[in-house]
Amino acid sequence: MNAMGPLPYSATVLDHFENPRNVGDVAGTAAVATVENVDCGDRVRLSLRVADSGIILEARFRTFGCVAAIAASSMTTEMVRGMDLESAAALTDRQVAAALGGLPESKVHCSVLAERVIRKAIENYRSAAGKAGQEAKQ
Repeated sequence: MNAMGPLPYSATVLDHFENPRNVGDVAGTAAVATVENVDCGDRVRLSLRVADSGIILEARFRTFGCVAAIAASSMTTEMVRGMDLESAAALTDRQVAAALGGLPESKVHCSVLAERVIRKAIENYRSAAGKAGQEAKQ
């Protein structure tokens, strides 16, 4: 709610907020990241299970934040499942917001968290995979 009343959220945003998909953590994965918006305090943790082929098999999240942050996190997990890492890393905040049926202008920053956390989780996965590959060669 803001000074003028409740924010105009789409039915999709409200559905993903009230019935979030894929809440939790993927156990035993290096494809995990947490990002935070220091201005509003929203925080998102994303973990991915990635096949050897580079396809995201599972995505789970934990979010501390507002309606839009929770809905964007939930939608993000739905969107990236089945994608290859390159496609997931290219996912934008605008695509997440569009999939939610749009977000109020004052809440668009919540979908930016989704974009940032995907890229960070993939970066962490690739870093760990590179280290494992280096160790295997030694």
